[in-house]
Amino acid sequence: PLRPRQGARGGMKLKVTHLAANQHKDMATAVGWSFANELVSCSDDKTLWRWSMNAEPVAQLMELDAFVTKLDWFPAIAGKNGRKEQEIFAVACTDGSFKLVNKAGRVEKSVDAHTGAVIALRWNYEGTALATCGEDGAVKVWSRAGMLRATLAQLEQSVYAIAWSPDGDQLLFATDKELIIKPLQPTTKQTQWKAHEGAVTAADWNLVNNLIVSGGEDCRYKIWDVFGRQLFASSPFDFAVTAVKWCPNGGYFAVGSFDAIRLCDRAGWSHAREAVPAGSVLDLAWTSDGTQLAAAGGNGAVCFGQVLDRELSWSHYEVLLTEPTKITVVDVLSDGAETLEFRDRVIEFAMAHGRLVAATAAQCAVYTVPNWHTPHVFDLKESVTMLKLAPRHFALVDNLSGVQIYAYEGRPIAALKFPGFRPEFAAPATLAISNDAAASVDRAQPKVVRFLDCVSGRPSCKDYAHPLDVDEVLLSQAGHAYERKFCVIDGNRDLHLGHVADDADPVKLATMVDSAMWNDDNDMLLAVADGKVLVWYYPQAAYTDRDLLQRTRADQDATHLGKMPACASFHGPRAVVRRSDGALVAVSLSPYPGKLAAFCSAGDWESALRLCRYVRDPSLWACLAAMALSGKDYNAAEVAYAAIEEVDKLKYMLYIKGLPTEESRSAALLAFQRKGADATQVLLQGGLLYRAIKTLIRQHDWEAALQTAVRHQTHVDTVLYYRAEMLRAARREEMHPLYLQYAAQVPVDPEVVRQKVEADKQADAAGRERRLTSEPAGAFCHMGRGNLRPCGAYGRAGPASAGLRRRHSPVGQDRGACRAGAVAQ
Repeated sequence: PLRPRQGARGGMKLKVTHLAANQHKDMATAVGWSFANELVSCSDDKTLWRWSMNAEPVAQLMELDAFVTKLDWFPAIAGKNGRKEQEIFAVACTDGSFKLVNKAGRVEKSVDAHTGAVIALRWNYEGTALATCGEDGAVKVWSRAGMLRATLAQLEQSVYAIAWSPDGDQLLFATDKELIIKPLQPTTKQTQWKAHEGAVTAADWNLVNNLIVSGGEDCRYKIWDVFGRQLFASSPFDFAVTAVKWCPNGGYFAVGSFDAIRLCDRAGWSHAREAVPAGSVLDLAWTSDGTQLAAAGGNGAVCFGQVLDRELSWSHYEVLLTEPTKITVVDVLSDGAETLEFRDRVIEFAMAHGRLVAATAAQCAVYTVPNWHTPHVFDLKESVTMLKLAPRHFALVDNLSGVQIYAYEGRPIAALKFPGFRPEFAAPATLAISNDAAASVDRAQPKVVRFLDCVSGRPSCKDYAHPLDVDEVLLSQAGHAYERKFCVIDGNRDLHLGHVADDADPVKLATMVDSAMWNDDNDMLLAVADGKVLVWYYPQAAYTDRDLLQRTRADQDATHLGKMPACASFHGPRAVVRRSDGALVAVSLSPYPGKLAAFCSAGDWESALRLCRYVRDPSLWACLAAMALSGKDYNAAEVAYAAIEEVDKLKYMLYIKGLPTEESRSAALLAFQRKGADATQVLLQGGLLYRAIKTLIRQHDWEAALQTAVRHQTHVDTVLYYRAEMLRAARREEMHPLYLQYAAQVPVDPEVVRQKVEADKQADAAGRERRLTSEPAGAFCHMGRGNLRPCGAYGRAGPASAGLRRRHSPVGQDRGACRAGAVAQ
């Protein structure tokens, strides 16, 4: 079932360009991109040159009286009026100083910082502090104006690399063979470990994925987490690694060595290796949109690399970025190809749900499959950093406006303002959207997942607080809003399933999970965990009949996928998983669960039963049982439980079918789903007081049973009678003060109690109902968190009659209770 994908193209590559004759007369030591995508290069000829994105030198910016070792631009931050702050950059010099230079080439300030050369410097991501390190072994932190704030470390050996943590509270620096993470708070313990067999020459810390990459004189590059645990180590190069740099989006990074630049995935494997006649690559820099790379060479060359051959696949289409302004779409069924040309370079593109969205530097184009000639095009104010697609709309993320929801016709719908959300920290794993809800992991509180409505932009429900830090969040794509589910993968790599619109506790599905993904077409969930590919055909079974959850799961061996495989796509009965070495592997699944879900969503239970009888698969019967319970079709549930030999549940379905009223059937189903409080509320709202009280007694909630009887002024003696019988059988005396109080006030006659109970049962059998006969079966279900949904047939969008209104209960009480008493206007 697992096989390499046929006809897969090669991975990404760098298209490297450079001048035939070097512009600098001596070695180029540093490069850096401004927010306006202009490059500044430094050299040992003491000149600084400005370059365009087309690899052409524009003009000499300035000439300094010292040799420059490193350059870093002040980060672009959105101001109150939406404009960016003044663009300046800092340069580290061999005379022990660093200089603040504006984009016109004027030195605004020069600060004597170290004894000996300043080897490296870096602004934090907020632009409020500058960190420097030098030959004197000192690590210092400076203010925006160049005032010394603290000497963070004083080491015996030189410090060659420095980087800020994403939150700006820690510094990473390299000395000799070790990497050190030093918190700014002096009372916090630092993390230190041996990283390479030779001296560490370069290191970088990504703000999106929170991973560290380092390179050293042992000719290797390695990837680490924030605890110093090694995630990947490359095979040895021919020469030492002299530069490493993360792409801003955290998806890949570049590694520089002698006459070579390597483009690598965040998992560590290599996309491409490009030979460049530059000598030792001393510095690397990415543009803010992550599409172009610049490198400073030891022979004075300044090289430019364009990331090409980015590809993705969906259904039977493959999309490939062949040129900076061209995308090729290949239909693998017909072997036809379409070339889409754009005015500007393509920054991001994504394909799902029958649409292709491509964002360039100035515009966004939306194509509908297979119409490639008339896209919807609209202008953009800012370069896009991320695209997220849902069936009805899509989300654009940029550093100025944050998360914006657009219809596929190009019409803006809403701007999502998650509390504490920083768009520059947004990662695909921590942001998810669906037709009705968007979810984001709060970076300030990584245990919290926040939900917003995609149409109004307001909070749609209560935030979810997980016991551990959440690494990934996913939202289901199919179904109605009241069926929306989410999954989280926490720091222990456990997979948990929850309901967006319900307060029910999430269910733990799997452990040691590498990656997970929802299906585009239905509610199937795919996960790669502990050397297996796990597919839950109907995860909703966790909330309808939890015993069926494992029966609706299919397992496949996936040990050959290696470490840290990632789900690339999941459409229909086919998934694509990226192996640890970068190869794409197709996972073929059974097509029948998707067909069964389509039948049940349409309420076609006869076709669903015929399909299950034809396939004769126990897992398919289990799916039908769970779907029938969700749709309240007890006939189909009865047949499905009989097929999987669940005799006790089969008898319970027969018992539910025999109940006289819709309220009692709904309550019995809720009790079956372990929602006792909701079942009681349904019975009370339906006027079935005796059944509600008896349900509480069966749950041994004696206090609630007596309080309910007293509140409705009925069956108080019945509760006292059952309580006395229970205590007599247990040979215990009454100790509860509430029962002692009412036992002294209310006389209990067993014969009278039996007559009252029998009268209530006869009234139920006669079909006494507290609802209109024209009301749809199931009325409304209260889904908690302030949401109502219809609880009739599976997939019903809501009552068609406009003459129905919802009945609300007090906020915070009896979440999930069925609202069975809709009232006519």
